[in-house]
Amino acid sequence: MSIERIESGPRMSQAVVHGGIAYLAGQVGAPGETVTAQTTEVLAQIDRLLALAGTDKSQILTAQIWLADMADFAEMNAVWDEWVSQGNAPARWTGEARLATPDYKVEIIVTAVVG
Repeated sequence: MSIERIESGPRMSQAVVHGGIAYLAGQVGAPGETVTAQTTEVLAQIDRLLALAGTDKSQILTAQIWLADMADFAEMNAVWDEWVSQGNAPARWTGEARLATPDYKVEIIVTAVVG
């Protein structure tokens, strides 16, 4: 089976497709923006990468969401709930973690079926 790497750089690829599954790297929004703005940007990036992989958000299997502060859970969910494909909610987990810089508030990682 082949491996397709999307937007590959020296350290990582933004997505890897193998065996009919697209694995996306963690996506973050513009540093310093609000949780709403960062979540909106992250989900747009996910849409774009899924399209490049030949799939879309209705095919997401899992979503892993990291928040810098769990106090932002409701704010992130307000954006997520508007975005998630009706009737196709993935298995999802959310946790709190220190992200790459204090300016990042949200990071989302997804896997999706291709085709």
